[in-house]
Amino acid sequence: MNKKQQQVIDIQRHGENLKVMFNLDKEIDPYTLCVRVHRIEVKAHRFAERLCNEPDVPEEEQDRESEKILKSLDKILNFRAQGVPVFINYDPRGYALKIKDKYVREHGLTIYQDWGGYGIIAPEF
Repeated sequence: MNKKQQQVIDIQRHGENLKVMFNLDKEIDPYTLCVRVHRIEVKAHRFAERLCNEPDVPEEEQDRESEKILKSLDKILNFRAQGVPVFINYDPRGYALKIKDKYVREHGLTIYQDWGGYGIIAPEF
């Protein structure tokens, strides 16, 4: 198996884990799900970089953009209705879309995690 094939397998597995974690329709293609979520991760990460490089962004704009990102993600994962504590990490040195570490531990989630134990919603494979 080459590297590209392994990457596809890893993405598929992560997509299946997301489907179970967020009680998504079994018919959703796990690869497509990961691609959609990753697009939102990229937007959130760019926003975190912007906030780092432009510290004078008005708080109202920060709130508006954050809500827009989380709303887009919620349309796909429906995390708010299920009480999953998803948040945007504004430190541009890591992943932007995460699940609180306490929730990951308490629920024994099978998801990629960072060193702090936070669940990573859209990791790079």
